[in-house]
Amino acid sequence: MAKVKKQPRPKAITPKGFRDYFGAEVTQRSEMLQAIAGVYHRYGFDALESSAVETVEALGKFLPDVDRPNEGVFAWQEADEDGKGDWMALRYDLTAPLARVYAQHRNDLPTPYRRYAMGPVWRNEKPGPGRYRQFYQCDADTVGTSSMAADAEICAMLADTLETVGIPRGDYLVRVNNRKVLNGVLEAMGLEEGAASRDDVLRTIDKFDKVGEEGVRQLLTKGRLDASGAYIDGVGLSDEQAAPVLAFLTSKAADTAGTLDNLRAAVGDSKIGAEGIAELEQIGALLAAGGYGSDRIEIDPSVVRGLGYYTGPVFEAELTFEILDEKGRKRQFGSVAGGGRYDGLVKRFTGQEVPAVGVSIGVDRLLAALREKGRLATQPKGPVVVTVMDRDRMADYQAMVTELRAAGIRAEVYLGNPKNFGNQLKYADKRHSPVAVIEGGDEKERGVVQIKDLILGAKIAESATLEEWKERPSQFEVPREGLVAKVRDILDSQD
Repeated sequence: MAKVKKQPRPKAITPKGFRDYFGAEVTQRSEMLQAIAGVYHRYGFDALESSAVETVEALGKFLPDVDRPNEGVFAWQEADEDGKGDWMALRYDLTAPLARVYAQHRNDLPTPYRRYAMGPVWRNEKPGPGRYRQFYQCDADTVGTSSMAADAEICAMLADTLETVGIPRGDYLVRVNNRKVLNGVLEAMGLEEGAASRDDVLRTIDKFDKVGEEGVRQLLTKGRLDASGAYIDGVGLSDEQAAPVLAFLTSKAADTAGTLDNLRAAVGDSKIGAEGIAELEQIGALLAAGGYGSDRIEIDPSVVRGLGYYTGPVFEAELTFEILDEKGRKRQFGSVAGGGRYDGLVKRFTGQEVPAVGVSIGVDRLLAALREKGRLATQPKGPVVVTVMDRDRMADYQAMVTELRAAGIRAEVYLGNPKNFGNQLKYADKRHSPVAVIEGGDEKERGVVQIKDLILGAKIAESATLEEWKERPSQFEVPREGLVAKVRDILDSQD
């Protein structure tokens, strides 16, 4: 008789480009999302939770990485008898689903419609250090108004959000630009919509933050050597043709009025360019009226994020404090949020242009920034642990933990083998528990419990002499009815 072949065990590994999140990280993210939602709600935005799966048709052409299979999304075809089922995909952002939701429910929604959404998105991109295929986004959008007041409000809300979650004023800057101004620059160069080299110029401009003014100049003209020594062909413009683009990118002055004057010179007689400058002027005036100065939000033409996607103002939140990279070099933390006006996205469904503006916060990057600033606790606080001295008295211990929970205190009964008391304290230490509750037979007879301050005890054990142990006790005996009050007192002192 042939031997039955054993099924190989599956490998216990996280899929490439994904990661697992444990207690503290999940809690920190949840608390951050709650804080952000509070700001959005205060500004009058309503929550929306749309499906994590959309049809590929609904996601449309705004896909993030066309060099990857399925054009940057995780997609599959629904089974159908004739083999012609719909192609479905995990959402790659929260904006494309919003366009579908608004188009589908526009007759039932208020105009303008103000919504915020939070959740994971998935991108079928090549993973790398700090770059995952699943990550959290936190968006807020206003659909149905072309008023620059909506754009200014989004920028103000972004500044308020950063300060609310723990990024102090002076450590961030929201920078604002306008796609229409760039269109005016391209028009001044003679590159109208549909010109063959226009997309090449846009792609080159998008590299400004990486290669700088001289790098863009070289890429617009004859080309340049990159860091690896490879030669990158240029667009082929003359120095004179490239000059308006460089003037646009470097037009930031000491104040908003000077920046706008420089932009007017860069766009020349372009009508669309003048319109974009007027919009920036409106946004600046509205923000100034609300008390948002250039120390928080400023007009900066070097912001070139996603200029092929946006139709008007664009903005980016940059953290300005320095960190050390993996090689120990100082660098700025960089961008944690961005957005802008995208008036053409809903039109794909309705055939009519619907104005919209929004912002997206990269939650994981913002959490990393707060860790760098020391604004997040490195050690999470675990539950109070009620130890088990007598397994026949589990009902007593369960009564204690129920009282603690009823008082709003996180608590648990030790459920392992209670034979070795030392192991129970080791368990509490691994759980980062702040307090242990002890009631043996002797304590039960006398109607008392022992309450051990585990955090203070650990600190004293690290550095204190025997005399200091006596002066600063870390274990207390209290009447059984005083359990909750004493535990709360210790937790308050630890905070």
